[in-house]
Amino acid sequence: MADSDNTTTLPRVTRRRVLAIAANAKEGRQPGKLVCDHAEADQSADPAVAVWREWLIAHEEAERRCRLQQRLERNLVETVGFPCATIPLHDGTSVRFHSIQALNEVLGPGPEDEAARAKFKADLEAHQERWDVADREIGYSAALLAEGEAADQAENLLQLLLETPAASLAGVAAKLDAVLSEGEPAEASAEFPWLHIRSVLGDVIRIGQELVPEQMLPNRLGTSKSGRRGGCTIGVSKGGKGGAA
Repeated sequence: MADSDNTTTLPRVTRRRVLAIAANAKEGRQPGKLVCDHAEADQSADPAVAVWREWLIAHEEAERRCRLQQRLERNLVETVGFPCATIPLHDGTSVRFHSIQALNEVLGPGPEDEAARAKFKADLEAHQERWDVADREIGYSAALLAEGEAADQAENLLQLLLETPAASLAGVAAKLDAVLSEGEPAEASAEFPWLHIRSVLGDVIRIGQELVPEQMLPNRLGTSKSGRRGGCTIGVSKGGKGGAA
């Protein structure tokens, strides 16, 4: 988890929005109707929900960039292969190494080993050059860097969300949703504490809908056929039916 100091790297517009909403909440203003589109965020809404909206955008962007770099990496591996070289050993077998350090753990200081080491180094460098050329062509390293930056942004916003006091059940639901999204190892995991957190989130949504039937609460418990969690959805209303936001 990122340190709270890292939150200083967040966009200023995010902090201005959060501070303004927090000020309104402190003055005792009633939370307005929560909407999924963060661009329509009401300044009287729960500050935790405002941060959750920002985090959700960053979280989905990080996931998108992760899928992109994984696809590019598979492309590189299938067309070029991870940089490596194969060297014959004294017992007649051959071993594939991916670094000179690994090779040095096997070879000794003798002349034959030195010749083998020199050949391995040349082969490895040639393979690395092929990898680098293909990397530049498809943009894998750039995609990997962008993924890391997006993941850092999402992590910083998650830390800010955890540090932002919720002012309503919607804010509590937002925090629980983020915890599930970031921590749950598998969709609908039955392991502790994920099953229990989903139960608590369901309770919060149910109680929130009973108190204010028309409000919308951050809730990504519902899953599509593809298994991907959706965005902000309406909780179960008094009539027993739910709807998509």
